[in-house]
Amino acid sequence: MPRVIAWWLVLATLAGPLHAQRRGAVGAGTTTASSNECVLSRRALDQPCARVAPTLTQAAASSSAWSIAASAILPGSGQVILSTDRALAYIAVEAFAWTAYLNHSIEYRRGRDGYRDLASRVARATYSVVRPHGDFEYYERMTHYPEAGRYDLSAGGGLEPEIDSTTYNGAVWLLARRTYWADPSMPPDTTSPEWERAVAFYRSRAYDQLYRWSWSQTPVEYSEFKGLIRESNDANRRALQDLGVIIANHVLSTVDAYITVRLRRVTEANGFALRGSIPFSLFLRH
Repeated sequence: MPRVIAWWLVLATLAGPLHAQRRGAVGAGTTTASSNECVLSRRALDQPCARVAPTLTQAAASSSAWSIAASAILPGSGQVILSTDRALAYIAVEAFAWTAYLNHSIEYRRGRDGYRDLASRVARATYSVVRPHGDFEYYERMTHYPEAGRYDLSAGGGLEPEIDSTTYNGAVWLLARRTYWADPSMPPDTTSPEWERAVAFYRSRAYDQLYRWSWSQTPVEYSEFKGLIRESNDANRRALQDLGVIIANHVLSTVDAYITVRLRRVTEANGFALRGSIPFSLFLRH
């Protein structure tokens, strides 16, 4: 289906058959009448006739301008105003893309609520009664570290960071030591700038008791949690892609309407009529 729609758009804007033809009998009659009037005028006044090129009426110009704005607001509507059958292609793409976006957005929210609830009920339940939602990075870090680790190993006094580097907090402290200490295994004086910078780094990234988690005793639930994270991320990525299609459809419909208006003005000013159509019969055969 998306491939068919894409071909419709290509044919509509680039390869649609254009039929340039002279105006019909009515236009010809008008030209003849004008010529006769010109002859009479020359005989009576002996003055040369001025050739007046046909121009768009004010109503037609206003309708043309509105068709461009309408296409930007709702793809296909400008093509309806301009009476082109390309409107169907843009409307179909718009409806398809919005439907897909809504479905993927629902999937994303369902997955997000699912992994948040699972983490709260299983991994965080034993550490805090109050368990506020974390940001996206918080849950992503859970997929890489089964345990958050303790925030402060000391019972009182100064901060003593987690040293188990298999936990998230421990990994943060290891990174802080490697970044600010000359030797990560040899702690400097606690009053030194090196210590203070490492501790400040740790405080800004480590999680305290309120956000502590552990999946070590629940491997089945942990696997389910990772699956929900992946599904939610995939749905969110597809929703963003759908938005890209919607934006592109609006832009393409607007450009299509603008080009159609410009071509009609040029061709009508030179006595031609421009027509564009999509050969739907070719698609129906397949």
